[in-house]
Amino acid sequence: MIQPPKQRFAPDPWCLRETAPDPATHFLHETLFALGNGYIGVRGTAEEGWSGPAGTSRDGTYLNGFYESEPIHYPETAHALAKTNQFMLNVPNAKGLAIWLDEERFDPLQGTLDAYERSLDLRRGVLERSLRWTSPSGKSIAVHSRRVVCFDNKHLLALEVTVMPLNFSGTLRIVAALDGAVRNLEAGDDPRVGSAVSGASLELLSAEQEDGFSALVQRTRNSGFTLVSATLVDAPGTVRCSRAGLRLEDACEVPAVQGQPVRATKYVSYHTSRDYPESELLPRSRALLDEARRDGFDALAARQAGYLADFWRQANVEIDGDDLLQQGIRFNQYHLLQSAGRDGKTNISAKGVTGEGYEGHYFWDTEIYIFPFFLYNKPEIARALLEYRWAGLEAARRRARQMSHPKGALYPWRTIAGEECSAYFPAGTAQYHINADIAYSIRQYLDATGDDDWMRAHGAEIVMETARIWLGIGSIDRYGRFVINEVTGPDEYTALVNNNYYTNAMAQAHLEFAAALAARLATEFPADFSRIASAMALEAGEPEAWRSAAAKMHLPYDEALGIHEQDDSFLSKKRWDFENTPAENYPLLLHYHPMVIYRHQVCKQADVVLALLLLSSRFGLDDKRRDFDYYEAVTTHDSSLSSCIFSIVAAEVGYAGKAYDYFMETARMDLDDTHGNTCHGVHTAAMAGTWLGVAQGFGGMRTDGGTLRFAPTLPARWRGYRFRIHLRGCLLEVGVAAAGTRYRLVQGDALHFSHHGKAIALTAAQPEHMEAA
Repeated sequence: MIQPPKQRFAPDPWCLRETAPDPATHFLHETLFALGNGYIGVRGTAEEGWSGPAGTSRDGTYLNGFYESEPIHYPETAHALAKTNQFMLNVPNAKGLAIWLDEERFDPLQGTLDAYERSLDLRRGVLERSLRWTSPSGKSIAVHSRRVVCFDNKHLLALEVTVMPLNFSGTLRIVAALDGAVRNLEAGDDPRVGSAVSGASLELLSAEQEDGFSALVQRTRNSGFTLVSATLVDAPGTVRCSRAGLRLEDACEVPAVQGQPVRATKYVSYHTSRDYPESELLPRSRALLDEARRDGFDALAARQAGYLADFWRQANVEIDGDDLLQQGIRFNQYHLLQSAGRDGKTNISAKGVTGEGYEGHYFWDTEIYIFPFFLYNKPEIARALLEYRWAGLEAARRRARQMSHPKGALYPWRTIAGEECSAYFPAGTAQYHINADIAYSIRQYLDATGDDDWMRAHGAEIVMETARIWLGIGSIDRYGRFVINEVTGPDEYTALVNNNYYTNAMAQAHLEFAAALAARLATEFPADFSRIASAMALEAGEPEAWRSAAAKMHLPYDEALGIHEQDDSFLSKKRWDFENTPAENYPLLLHYHPMVIYRHQVCKQADVVLALLLLSSRFGLDDKRRDFDYYEAVTTHDSSLSSCIFSIVAAEVGYAGKAYDYFMETARMDLDDTHGNTCHGVHTAAMAGTWLGVAQGFGGMRTDGGTLRFAPTLPARWRGYRFRIHLRGCLLEVGVAAAGTRYRLVQGDALHFSHHGKAIALTAAQPEHMEAA
């Protein structure tokens, strides 16, 4: 199933270092050394490009939320199937900076590479490379490059290259390119990779070149968005412009004097009509690039370091005793920061902005796996992620009508702009639990922040409008139980079943929350309640109907085995023949027809086990242990979402060894490429699962209303660990060591508290009342 990890990098806790450009690892390293800021994503290909063998590179630049759309073609169609796909575009490549020594082009794979190091500094947010190279004719140069994608301005990135002739004088030419002749990766046999594109997605409207400034103005063929990709080159000598089709070049030629460095800096911007009127795009691009050149690369790098210093002050997780693991955790946290949209219009795709896997779509991964990381480490990003769901509420209402629900809202399973893009409904649209997942994240946000303003303005309406869907698909059966039939839970190896446990349990919590919110609004904020009720056309009896459905919810349980059944039919199916399934046949989805998998008792990922975590207070420890034992035996973990959840629950039920093993599968999943597909982009949800593994797994953190509860344990291989969390305006540090656990309030009321027992409860509203749980 998951292959043993291969250590690819020296265990530097704050840095990723590559010591040679290797065709065998280049495709993977393009992902690992990618830079992003939540909007722009740039894969880690060098400025001069890559001349290695075919299939060893997939260069790409991506803009979170900028997409093209195409009709979905079904050989046999049916009512309300998703009609249009949206896919993130590979936009013009602006990284190009080619170096010529007289008539020889610099290429690390030609000539002789005398020294080489490339590093990604997680504290400064700069990708840096230093090398010495000798050309086939014997000319030697030293090259130093820096690259930054700016966190403090989502439209801006910058590159700097310094070249020093070491043993010759002659002519040095630096050619900066803006290349619009790019295409998206086309899907093959793996449904997780690429897009079903029918051709070039961007049409050229105009090209601009003057005084080192170059810009391509393009428009998507179907979605109708305009994109301006622009560069400004700051280099010695005269910059000469040229154009060949969709490729714009700015070249400077200077005398190469032995021992004297030549520096060229390139500032790059991307602006689209999703953010600004089309008429403003070019002026905004030029103004931003002029400002960046005035500031200079060093100033941009300093601002980047300042932004990251504040991030690590809030989010740093420290592991005492394992530098390899420490590197993995910080690498994951850094990539999460690079991936998260923070403008209320964009979200987090399954691969972030590092690759085209899953077409740049947003899933439930955000709410269940990624959202808690930002909620407790950078709450303003968590709020922006919820604002994205608010922006999609009208589209969710339209989707509900398409699905024959006369009222309510149904959020799409996979989307970019809000419309359902899942062409395979058994493992897509049928996952109605997306509504409960979003409501769950809203409840977490309100509990952790106390942000009643956002609740009144947006959150309550989302929660109540989505709660209506459960009464639309559920019903009371002949035994008086509220049942929800023909849905798919988190486990995508089990589709279209009755009473998926996770779905029913999360729907129950959703309905209870919606009814409680309605009651609170009516009592405390009657004007807001009246406004929301009017907007929803809420009927007087609906909140009570939600309470009634929640109270009668059918939650399948097998008395003989003492476990919660994944659904009404799961235990009656034949177990998958794990013993006789070859290792190369995993993941199963690539080797067996879905119907073959659906007929068996086999799980792709955590399902009931995930419910044990999210709704922890509703289960006893013995129930959790029995459920864990049963479902572990039938789970392949073919999904990257699985191992972290099994790790957390294993830690809670006392399986320390399993907890650690599952945690390690998650912590370095991308650095060690354990799933074999990181070349197509990082696994953002699994990256967030690493933080969950520390805080909720080993730290035992659980939420209960406005209270956080901790029950820390110390893995045998660690000397200690620390993490920080935000709660109601306070920043709390949890430090665990062999001598005990220390809770320290870093920000907020001047309170310090130490406790060496097994558990603690913290209520930030009255922190002086902290007590052992």
